Amino acid sequence: MADPARTSRLTSTRKLLSNLWLGHVDSIEAALWRFYDRHPLASDCHVVFFEIAADEKLHVNVTHRRLTKAIAGWAGPADTPVGFVHNRTFGATAAPKLVRHVREMVFAGLG
Repeated sequence: MADPARTSRLTSTRKLLSNLWLGHVDSIEAALWRFYDRHPLASDCHVVFFEIAADEKLHVNVTHRRLTKAIAGWAGPADTPVGFVHNRTFGATAAPKLVRHVREMVFAGLG
């Protein structure tokens, strides 16, 4: 059951070109939803997982409606009409480490 006091939403989108990162993205999303159930977000947040042709890295954009604190390793923020976007790419990184990095950005406090 949703928390009636919760005011910020978490959403995600996948734009994967292959199955290379599918298991990692499954793990990240599952962990984000578990964490979201217990912790409030500072701002509405949308996460996009994507690949670029001829690039074997996982690209992750995290867009917050409101400006959040900077998190080491993430580029940005870019100020866009839909919010503040941070971006990061991941190469050969273990799923637990990926989960931690993305979770830190998604649940960053307000800046």
